[in-house]
Amino acid sequence: MKKERLEQASAFGKDRVKKKKSTDTSSNLIPVPKGATKEKKRVGRGPGSKVGKTAGRGSKGQYARNTVRRGFEGGQMPIHRRLPKRGFTSKFHKEFYPVNLRDIEKSGLTGNIDAKIMVQSKILDKETTLFKILGTGEIKKAIHVIADGFSQSAKEKIEKAGGSIKLRAELKLATSETKK
Repeated sequence: MKKERLEQASAFGKDRVKKKKSTDTSSNLIPVPKGATKEKKRVGRGPGSKVGKTAGRGSKGQYARNTVRRGFEGGQMPIHRRLPKRGFTSKFHKEFYPVNLRDIEKSGLTGNIDAKIMVQSKILDKETTLFKILGTGEIKKAIHVIADGFSQSAKEKIEKAGGSIKLRAELKLATSETKK
């Protein structure tokens, strides 16, 4: 049958050209093993499919027609309405980005360290980020840090190494007072 069709095609001047197989071995072209992907279950396609007619939903009723919304408990007062509202989000809350002493030591920073230098050494994303120095890790050289906050252990370790600490808010206050 196949030979006859090829002969007929060549009689009309249409020689069959075989496609060359691609030499590209990208992972998306490699066929997945049989059974690796589950075929979609086609429901409601006749009694021979075992999921015909009611499509595995039983007969009639709320669940046969559609589904219930999230949190619906069958008419009972739902849990999200039974529980009281509590608390609030303070508009004055400030989120501090934690910077450990080991991060400063690892990046090799020495001397005066502020937000600008931390951005350059990729410890912080931007200068306006509020950050707090935490005491995890050891510091070997004297550093002078300007930050938005310090943990007690970080203060002790920096001062023990011969360094100093300053809060950024205090510096802003001092500069605004000198401008007046």
